[in-house]
Amino acid sequence: MEELTVSGGQPLQGTVQLSGSKNGTLPLLAAAILVDGESIIDNVPDIYDVGTMIEMLRALGVKCTFAAPGTLKVDASNIQTTQAPYDLVRCMRGSFYVAGALLGRLGEARVPLPGGCVIGSRPVNFHINGFRALGATVQDRYGIMEAQASQLRGTRIYMDPRIRSVGTTINVILAATLAEGTTIIENASREPEVIACEQFLQQCGANIKNGSGARVVIEGVKGLHGCRFRSIPDRMEAGTFLYATAIAGGDVMVQGAQPQCMDMVISKLRKAGMQIEVTPEAMRLVADRRPEPVDVITAPYPGFPTDLQPAHSVLASVATGTSIVEETIFDGRFNYIDEIARMGADARVVGQVAIIKGVPKLTGAPVEATDIRAAAALVLAGLVAEGQTEIDGVHFLDRGYEKFAAKLQSLGAQIFRRGDAADREALCLA
Repeated sequence: MEELTVSGGQPLQGTVQLSGSKNGTLPLLAAAILVDGESIIDNVPDIYDVGTMIEMLRALGVKCTFAAPGTLKVDASNIQTTQAPYDLVRCMRGSFYVAGALLGRLGEARVPLPGGCVIGSRPVNFHINGFRALGATVQDRYGIMEAQASQLRGTRIYMDPRIRSVGTTINVILAATLAEGTTIIENASREPEVIACEQFLQQCGANIKNGSGARVVIEGVKGLHGCRFRSIPDRMEAGTFLYATAIAGGDVMVQGAQPQCMDMVISKLRKAGMQIEVTPEAMRLVADRRPEPVDVITAPYPGFPTDLQPAHSVLASVATGTSIVEETIFDGRFNYIDEIARMGADARVVGQVAIIKGVPKLTGAPVEATDIRAAAALVLAGLVAEGQTEIDGVHFLDRGYEKFAAKLQSLGAQIFRRGDAADREALCLA
């Protein structure tokens, strides 16, 4: 397995170009299944999770070819099966999006229950309840969800307002797009990645409208045509580089961003004492002092994103006081806390709350990542630590970040990879 070695103490300087969104691209690939023809998706990131999803589509009979780096042609004219392969679904959570797309397009889906990062329980019962509300018969046969419907029919679906599940919202939209009649989703997720999926479907001929509040109204249509669509920038990658600069110090421009989708993150970083300049497509962060303590509570968009909670905890670990970080979405998200404590962080977890007292410095140590965002956070801790930090589990970075180490190197970070290339099987968790 590969490892990353980070030598801390080097401020970051320069400009970094964002890649396409991991969480935004995966739903687009699933949505392309609904199109009886070819779609073209631009700004597709070169990461393992996207590669896994492309393999998934190909296994279903969908033709996927790269016309150029980052430009993917998807032709779902000749889907050959409605059964998704277990060895691919178990690799990541986002693979379950094919369930709603297959059910909506062909009236049938056989999809194993998904795997992915170990960040806590993420049941698919909300997805299944949505399929049933649309008229599908759904059974769980030995860990495989089997859904069938001779004709899906529109209905009103109420989602838990405390959760506003991204995955459930997307899967219900995919299933309802070609259904008969009108589907109304109350308390739907309004994450930018969900909106982007809706916009792609709209350009393909879907009749989807956003009502007041968190309501989505879908008028079923007979079929969809292909379109060309650009995947949105990765706001989690943007946030990661902003936090990297805030933690390590320096002056970095994050290019190709959508700052309007990151108001909460920008607000928290400014409260930590960071200078941030915002333009329509870029953010510049200048960090010339030790960060101040800032509390955060994760919440669905537009709240503070759970995917940036580990990065914020690393910032808090070197702040001038005590920060409280509360996780409300995933019950296993704090797996990395013991690892940053190994590096000298004064952090403890009580239930779903981390209490972090900032220390003047961290110290390099061997640490291990257990998920995508924890891996990034440990790299960020290594940037500010005294000495060398050796990070195992680097394959998680490859799942969610395109050329992460190389981009940090371009900003002056002393970071390098070593070891054999990670086998794809190592990226999958049963």
